[in-house]
Amino acid sequence: MTDEANIPNISQLTYGAYLKIPDLLSLQQLQSQPEQHDETLFIIIHQVYELWFKQVLHEVGAMVRFIDANESLAFIKSLKRVTCILDVLVHQVDILETMTPIEFDRFRSLLNPASGFQSHQFRVAEFTLGIRDQRYLKLHQHDEVAFTALSEAMAKPSLWDSVLAYFYRRGIPIPQDVLDFPCDQKRPVSQDLAKIIAGIYRRLDHRYNAYTIVEALLDLDQKLLLWRYRHVAMVERIIGITRGTGGTAGVEYLSKTLQKRAFPEIWEARQYIITQLYGSAQS
Repeated sequence: MTDEANIPNISQLTYGAYLKIPDLLSLQQLQSQPEQHDETLFIIIHQVYELWFKQVLHEVGAMVRFIDANESLAFIKSLKRVTCILDVLVHQVDILETMTPIEFDRFRSLLNPASGFQSHQFRVAEFTLGIRDQRYLKLHQHDEVAFTALSEAMAKPSLWDSVLAYFYRRGIPIPQDVLDFPCDQKRPVSQDLAKIIAGIYRRLDHRYNAYTIVEALLDLDQKLLLWRYRHVAMVERIIGITRGTGGTAGVEYLSKTLQKRAFPEIWEARQYIITQLYGSAQS
């Protein structure tokens, strides 16, 4: 006898319907004729990147709200999630590297003038974290959605700005010129701020909350740097030093991005930590 209670109600929401699986699987539209086997991999990898970028923006937006509300534990939890996502982004490069230069060349010309350089979600993520450059706005001025998103991100305090404001509320003497710097401009690296951050490491008993946040931010920045490096190495492995799609300078341009830091004063603080430790040992 059939147990009707175990028969699913087809009118209920299904896995496929909830996740829009039919729509999702229809989005891989190959440009090659005849179809090239590896183009599917290329499209899926980059679509997944964009989905992860969307989640990163979701998390970073929440992190700003958390730290503005002095909810440091929720902030760190979300920050750790972003760091884990960056691990996944790095490992996706491994999959893309299973494609040989010849296999990529079979459909590469069909990608022009498209380029990963045009990913506005990644650029918004950079702006939101604190890596800001007005020049990128011009590159997206013909895309209303991208230009609006970038302009809005540029007009708001960055994640780094919000963290520094939080530290100030907690009694850490963040330099006033740093706090007052216009958020829509690229702020120069502050050595005074770097020295203050170095002091956080020197007073762990009193500044452990700030220390935890600073180290978690450094983890994120380092993972972002690692992803950039793996991307550069992958591009050089597949296309060498030739120009990239969309007219970009390829590896030459990507290599320059390795100098970017979302939280530069945390890195700069290292020299002052060592100096302080050495000075203490001599006193």
